[in-house]
Amino acid sequence: ASEERPAPAPQAVAVTDPGAKPTEAVVEKAQELVDLGREEEAIRLLALAIERNPTLTIARVELGDIYREKGDYRSAERTYSEAVRVDPRNFDAQYGHGLVLHLMDRVVEAVRAYLRALAIRPDDVAANLNLSAAYLQLNEPAQSLPYAERVVELDPLNGQGRANLGATFSALGRYDEAVREYEAASELMELSPKLLLDMADSLGRIGRYEEMANTLRLVIRIDPTAAAYERYGFALFKQRKFVESEAAFRDSLLADKNHYPAMNGLAVCLLNKYLSGGKTDSAMLSQAVDLMRSSLRLNKNQPRMVELLSRYG
Repeated sequence: ASEERPAPAPQAVAVTDPGAKPTEAVVEKAQELVDLGREEEAIRLLALAIERNPTLTIARVELGDIYREKGDYRSAERTYSEAVRVDPRNFDAQYGHGLVLHLMDRVVEAVRAYLRALAIRPDDVAANLNLSAAYLQLNEPAQSLPYAERVVELDPLNGQGRANLGATFSALGRYDEAVREYEAASELMELSPKLLLDMADSLGRIGRYEEMANTLRLVIRIDPTAAAYERYGFALFKQRKFVESEAAFRDSLLADKNHYPAMNGLAVCLLNKYLSGGKTDSAMLSQAVDLMRSSLRLNKNQPRMVELLSRYG
């Protein structure tokens, strides 16, 4: 009978000959360790490799990637920054630095890093996409547009790229084009509440209220939030479906009693009923006024509500 033997211990990964400079093979070993869930060993291996060969940028980039995937953005940023210092013409180092800065909400610095990355590799889809998104976050849609369009040129079937281009067109007030891109995105990627809400907003901006309502019904089935109900109420009101609109605004406030856009919508519905009923229902007027006052306590910067309140309150 064969002699029983204990299971072998996990094999340690060596960094080649102590006297030799490590090569890209070390990075491959580190990637194998990460795939096995042994990230800390991979980090030690790469740190030793960098110590022995400080010019091995690929090791710094891989180490930054590991830190980023672990959610240790501070260590990742420091590591990518060192990689950029060692090799400024390395695309992966510049892009990785931009990405982690973006994740840290240091958006202006991220833009600069993405631009440096694109100077090295202008046709990289991810870098163009993230740069466009960063400009949108900075409320600079005109700066975002060429990069958003470039993503779609490079990869027409990129759903996220289409959605991002739609958001850029929307921010520029080009709502017909935004709807076209959102519709394309909806065919290329999994439908999300955000995508559908953005598409509904653009549909409403160009007066396509029935389609807006249909889109929002789908949102409500997926994620019945206060915002979804409020936008649905708006679309119904614009179609003069006042009873259904009032119900939608009330559903919004059931989901979030402090959602002031729904307070505004419900107040307008009640004012509409008060006026169409011959201005006889003082209780209804009082309820509308209370809603407007509550809304303005939550957000004072609402000139339309201030005007309505001064007229009826």
